[in-house]
Amino acid sequence: MAKSENVSVDLKRGVGLAGVVSLGLGTAIGVSVFSVLAPATALAGPAMLISMLIAMVPMVVFGFVYAFMGAAVPVTGASFEWPRRFVHPFLGFIISWLRIAGSTSAVIVLTMVLVSYLSTAIEVPLKPTMFVLLVVVFGINLVGVSAAAVSQTIMLVILLLTCLIFTFGSVPSIDLAGFQPFASMGVMGILTAVPLMISLFLGIESATEVGGEVRNPGSNIPLGITISVLLTAAVYFGVAFAAIGVLGSDGLAQSDAPLLDAAISSMGTAGQVLILVSATVAIGSSINATFIIMSRFLYAMAKADMLPSSLSRIHQDSGVPRRAVLLAFVLCCLGLLMPSNLIFLFLAVNIPTLLKYGATCLASLMLLRREPVLHAQASFRPAKPVLQVAAMLGILLGVLIIVIGWSADWRPYALLGGWGLAGSIYYAVKARKKSAGRAIARG
Repeated sequence: MAKSENVSVDLKRGVGLAGVVSLGLGTAIGVSVFSVLAPATALAGPAMLISMLIAMVPMVVFGFVYAFMGAAVPVTGASFEWPRRFVHPFLGFIISWLRIAGSTSAVIVLTMVLVSYLSTAIEVPLKPTMFVLLVVVFGINLVGVSAAAVSQTIMLVILLLTCLIFTFGSVPSIDLAGFQPFASMGVMGILTAVPLMISLFLGIESATEVGGEVRNPGSNIPLGITISVLLTAAVYFGVAFAAIGVLGSDGLAQSDAPLLDAAISSMGTAGQVLILVSATVAIGSSINATFIIMSRFLYAMAKADMLPSSLSRIHQDSGVPRRAVLLAFVLCCLGLLMPSNLIFLFLAVNIPTLLKYGATCLASLMLLRREPVLHAQASFRPAKPVLQVAAMLGILLGVLIIVIGWSADWRPYALLGGWGLAGSIYYAVKARKKSAGRAIARG
């Protein structure tokens, strides 16, 4: 074993409240705000603002459960560790196994959209530029999670400033007539847009995945998730309101780049530059946050002996699981070979994420039943009946959204089903070998 890497070295607690908020916002405010407003408006008209508020409901439920779990059991690789510990090791394994495909898809769709936006200003080759972006993110994450969180915070500040400038800079060009008729597609249109709008909020709980690296996690994680949800909703609502007011419902629905068109219409060339900067920062921060999370659940799986143990080695100086970071980089590079269809990629991302949410809700129910002392010791501990209702509602909402998504494209379901089957076989073979090894040791 190399001197600079040692299994016994602990992960460094280098993430504070600002890092918790920036990881959540950086994951949630990314590609969706630049791509989902137009189709949502086509389905619901200006009332897609109501669809957005409805889409917040499941994320508030999930965020509530995650805030409790993050305070009660702060651990790196939380979405793997919680189901493994409180439900069954196989559930933790299969959720994270599916998320390998989901996270790879997420990084690919993010880098692809970012390069596409950059190409409106300067023509660059798609796949080579995506590879360069992956190398940059890989380099940042080799330094350490505190450096990655600092870069995340800087990008978040720039993102929030550009969104504020766009929202308030568009005010003189807003025409309230563009909001009439408000519910032009009726109640069904509003409800149909909800599955699209929920993608705006996915990932808000991301900081729980590095819970073992958060300072004072019992208070910073619940507070950070709360701030992230509120800020995300405010940013999205302001940006969407400005876009509808400037372009009108029909103009927004027909736009291929709605925020870019709205900014050019209201602020000219300065608006174009502003949105390009905002897109670069928003999507860049999402890539960085997604990569951090991916490397940490690979590390957690290895630490639990469900992936090769070498992936759990911590670099002594940086406090980073560098081999897990390297594997995440390699997987993302292989992801460059995936198809470029956005609907396919979005579903490949969202299905494992929703399964993760459901598994965490189930883990919270098992924690309350089997280890109630953890609830009693948590700094954030809502009443047990409230937590139980929230967890059961979260499971129901997750299943419902997954079922609705089938009508959009069945192919990601088939891909993830095949990947899940391969993981199940791997898990069974590894479990049999471990059982045989224990039998030999006893004999």
